[in-house]
Amino acid sequence: MNSNSINWDNIRVFLAVARLQSAYEASNHLKIDQSTISRRLKKLEEEIGSELFTRNSQGHLLNANGHLLLEYAESIENTISSMESKLGGDSQVLTGSIRLGATEGFGSTFLAPHLANFCELHSGLTVDLLALPRLINLSKREADLVVSIEKPETGPYIACKLTDYKLQAYATPKYLNDHHQIKNLEDLSEHKFIGYVDEYSFSLKLQYLKNLAPNAHVPFRSSSLTAQLHGALQGKMLAVLPCFLAKNHPTLIPVLPEKTSFNRTFWLIAPSERKSVARVTELWDYIRHISSINQDYLLGDSLDINWN
Repeated sequence: MNSNSINWDNIRVFLAVARLQSAYEASNHLKIDQSTISRRLKKLEEEIGSELFTRNSQGHLLNANGHLLLEYAESIENTISSMESKLGGDSQVLTGSIRLGATEGFGSTFLAPHLANFCELHSGLTVDLLALPRLINLSKREADLVVSIEKPETGPYIACKLTDYKLQAYATPKYLNDHHQIKNLEDLSEHKFIGYVDEYSFSLKLQYLKNLAPNAHVPFRSSSLTAQLHGALQGKMLAVLPCFLAKNHPTLIPVLPEKTSFNRTFWLIAPSERKSVARVTELWDYIRHISSINQDYLLGDSLDINWN
């Protein structure tokens, strides 16, 4: 390693490129031109005395030395953030970026508008929302915190129950008028459903139909909950959907709500070393607050979102 001291600004650039896996994306994120990003990475590698990335057409991927530096750099970042939080008190202005992973429906429908408000309250922060139809991999540092339907059983994570939410079968009035009447669960076997692609169901908890309507015909399947929603809106099939998603579409009505409804749970999870970062803690607390005051909405008992 070079005897000269390492420049923290170069470490900041390294962290951005490591997390985004792209010098171009890091350039946009840090609002620094790409040539400066490349120059600072080269300087850092000279200071370290080793290359840190494998560069290819897919971007910048950390090599073994890069992963080692990332551990040290994130530890330093956490220490600085904690120090600023304790010394800054209530007057502290939070800065930096936070990457939040969430399930597709909850992230796009419920979290997104609230996150716009969060960013308005904290003008120094940038929030990246990964609303994806899969589990976000915290061990690969894909996010700083996630909302998931799966609670980790092991690993260096902090997890808390965020909220329960309700799902049930939905159809359009046109579909119900054009098809056999549904009076009980057994009648569902005579109807068509939209469901998940089994091998792309990232959790067994998504395989609702195996319990609800095991004999139903499922001619259309998708890994995307949004795709299932829009398929149901065409009035050709039924779909099992979260109430908070379906209630935004008046043309969808519950089918046997007293028999097809059931609850699931969202968990809020963060790596232990990231939870103590001031900006991550701020977003963690915010998500818990907005979920708590909207419990009735998420359970389908209220039509209105609480923005307070």
